[in-house]
Amino acid sequence: MTNSFPNEQLTAFIQQEIVNHHGYLSFARFMELALYTPTLGYYMRERSPFGKSGDFITAPDISPLFAQCVANQCQPILEALDGGEIVELGAGSGHFANVLLLQLEKLDCLPNRYLIIEISPALRLHQQALFKKECPHLLPLIEWLPALPSNRMKGIIFANEVIDALPVHCFQVESDCIYERCVTWKHHQFEWCLRPPTSSILLEKTRQIAHDYDLPIGYKSEIRLTVSSWIKSLADALQQGLILLMDYGYGRPEYYRPDRSLGTLMCFHQHRQHDNPFLHVGTQDMTAHVDFTSVAETALANQLQLQGYTTQAAFLLNLGLLTLASHSSLSEVQRYQDNQAIKKLTLPSQMGEIIKAMALSKDLDLPLLGFSAYDRRQNL
Repeated sequence: MTNSFPNEQLTAFIQQEIVNHHGYLSFARFMELALYTPTLGYYMRERSPFGKSGDFITAPDISPLFAQCVANQCQPILEALDGGEIVELGAGSGHFANVLLLQLEKLDCLPNRYLIIEISPALRLHQQALFKKECPHLLPLIEWLPALPSNRMKGIIFANEVIDALPVHCFQVESDCIYERCVTWKHHQFEWCLRPPTSSILLEKTRQIAHDYDLPIGYKSEIRLTVSSWIKSLADALQQGLILLMDYGYGRPEYYRPDRSLGTLMCFHQHRQHDNPFLHVGTQDMTAHVDFTSVAETALANQLQLQGYTTQAAFLLNLGLLTLASHSSLSEVQRYQDNQAIKKLTLPSQMGEIIKAMALSKDLDLPLLGFSAYDRRQNL
């Protein structure tokens, strides 16, 4: 496949990074630069990546039913905490926060504050414009922060399709050892190259994975080393409440199945999916599925409880998705649109099975309706 570089400035910047680092970069570093370089990276550009005019559509953009269901999960927690706060990590188009707050207002249980952790200046402006248009009376509740607040909070931390955009290291199993799949610049394009692992922890973890799951020679996959520090930062920020994570992923035995020999790394450009991370650098999204076993292990090591793990379909159905969609005042057109949205959100061939929901709690003795049936914790 021929590489193309519409973002020539970013390409030149990454090339120089490769030169400065002895001719290669870990894929994790390449992914970080391609997605998050200020003003140039995919998530740092002025153009929004979300919706029909972008590169992909997330569940909150498919239907307001998604956020309305999450509101049903938030309600008893906020009531138990006398309000509390909600922190959303990466608010995307802003549609989730908008619908969630309006639904919580209907349920008479608005949070004391709604904090949005958003690193993209362009997305921050896009979100602010949406709220001014759709729910201006709720703007006093909303605050934008570049990072988690320093004071420990009581409430809910929510992240939808955030972990899958955290950088991953890529590896390959060979007969003599585990190699790291790194990135170099050759023949006027980015190319893969095999190198000894760039850290001892990477070598140790990939060796263990290859041993535990009897991975065949030539097997390629990825590992997200940063997820441990990321989960720890959430645990440290939470005094009492719930961390709700929703993302593409599997438990570790499913993630590293021997027949999943090409890994899960995928790219999205103008609603087309492919597996070449060196194409459209800076103007395409890059993701890799989440190893939810790793998330759970880190959570338990940081005084969090694993309170639930299930599919997106089960989570939404448990929270009354079908009841919300059957509202009698809907027109025939709206009913049809809701039915199509429900299919996308719940069918196994769409988002229903591949996206998982995980609940991590701290000092919270409440049953969680979203995880009341179809428990998948045994799959971790």
